[in-house]
Amino acid sequence: MEVEKIIPSKLETGFQRFLYRTVGERLPKNATPNQITLVGALCGLFGIICAFCAKFSPWFLFGTIFGIVGHLVFDDLDGYVARTKNMSSKTGAFLDLLTDVLHITYLLIALAFANIVSFETAIFLVPLYALLMFVSMNYILYLKEFRFPRLGPIESHITLVILCAGGMVFYKTPIAALGGFGVKFGDVMLLIGGIPMYFETIRLTLQLFKRLKETEKNDGDS
Repeated sequence: MEVEKIIPSKLETGFQRFLYRTVGERLPKNATPNQITLVGALCGLFGIICAFCAKFSPWFLFGTIFGIVGHLVFDDLDGYVARTKNMSSKTGAFLDLLTDVLHITYLLIALAFANIVSFETAIFLVPLYALLMFVSMNYILYLKEFRFPRLGPIESHITLVILCAGGMVFYKTPIAALGGFGVKFGDVMLLIGGIPMYFETIRLTLQLFKRLKETEKNDGDS
């Protein structure tokens, strides 16, 4: 059975339509979805390395922004290639979600290492994306739905780009103090983006649990 893609975010759907029309149609004819995913993963890796290097200079965050944007673009294009060439596969879906988890997780660690965000804030948010991807994989496995959260990938990537841009301005200097804890610009941006994503992830998790229970009940009645 084909997996249904459900994207509530109008910003995400608008961005994807624009990307497919301007870039997707001009991709090499022999490009495969896994090759596109690999390019996105390499962009993400480049951004992570630059984030680590931001410990020595804030200008490395330009490279991190490039990596974040590149990962976002190619993360959307691999699905476009898979659908248009009828090359969708379970291994491709697994690779796509795996690279997403690794990118965000290690990017947060790198930003904390560089002192652009506090370790406390990074630790609070590191499990979030892994949990979201776990829930997404179970939607695909049991309900045949690839269900995006209402705050999709483009919203989270925009938050990270603003974080890095602000990091170049404020760098390691706290912008406020809260109970003796120095609050950095990066902390504020992560919490602005992260707290709603936690609620959204919890909502999707509870919805999945409820629907699986209903499925089990219907199967039992039949």
